[in-house]
Amino acid sequence: MRGRLSPLHWFMNDVMAEYRRGVLYFDAGDPIEAAKILATVLDEEPGNAEVRLWLARAYFASAQLHRAETHLRTLVDRDPTDHYAHHLLGRTLERQNKPREALPFLRLAAAMASVPDYATAVQRVEGAC
Repeated sequence: MRGRLSPLHWFMNDVMAEYRRGVLYFDAGDPIEAAKILATVLDEEPGNAEVRLWLARAYFASAQLHRAETHLRTLVDRDPTDHYAHHLLGRTLERQNKPREALPFLRLAAAMASVPDYATAVQRVEGAC
């Protein structure tokens, strides 16, 4: 059997190729197409946090905010140390005009990582509360 690839190998390569294609669409400025592709990848890899984050980013960028929120809540529940997921969840809630709900996530992200955008978001949302 040397030299032959298993069906699992082909399946995983197809999933990886689709993941890369989804990221390429996102990077090319087409978050709607990226979300379609990444959603199918997540169906195959439901526990993959990286895929879920890219999908949430695609939903956020295409203003599918409720979908983004759902995936981001899953991410922060599974990994409370993911500062970027906290920040993006806060931004998603902010865009839904929920500043009081957004603020704790934004503050936590800013406390976990010294990123200028995080501090700016906290100040902006504090001003809206």
